[in-house]
Amino acid sequence: MINSAHARTVANLAAASCLALLLGACGGGMSLPSFSSSSPPPEAEPGTAPEMPATIRADEIVGRWGLASFQNPADRARTEAAARAQCKNPYVITAGSSGGVIMHLADQATPQELRLKGSPSGKNYIGPAGPTPGEQDREIVSFDGRVLITRFIDKDAATRYGNMVYVRCAPRA
Repeated sequence: MINSAHARTVANLAAASCLALLLGACGGGMSLPSFSSSSPPPEAEPGTAPEMPATIRADEIVGRWGLASFQNPADRARTEAAARAQCKNPYVITAGSSGGVIMHLADQATPQELRLKGSPSGKNYIGPAGPTPGEQDREIVSFDGRVLITRFIDKDAATRYGNMVYVRCAPRA
């Protein structure tokens, strides 16, 4: 059994410890919440920088494209020829309602509106709104008006899809 003198000593030590913690909090090392309205509002979290415009416009890539892909850069010319042969069954990129383009994301069956985004490094990307480059974005490796080559940022998608080669199909006669 604990005698009352011993219990009183333990209670006094606990009260002294609590008082020391409260007084220590007033010294600036730790702050307690304030319930008054005179404190400044909490700082807002810094937002993401606004998207930079791409040097390629959305209307430049709208159209019908033959599509193929390669892993080995030595296969690029052969892959462009294979993409050109796909114009009988073209991949169609249409204009989006918000100024973007309608394309597929990796592993998505339904196309959606994507944005053309620039970056401080001068690279261009195609992807959903958000940070550049985002995990779902694809980098525009090269574009000359007739041939568009892209590569997914996501390492797994980049490995599976390789470098996507889009060759513009001739307009229908």
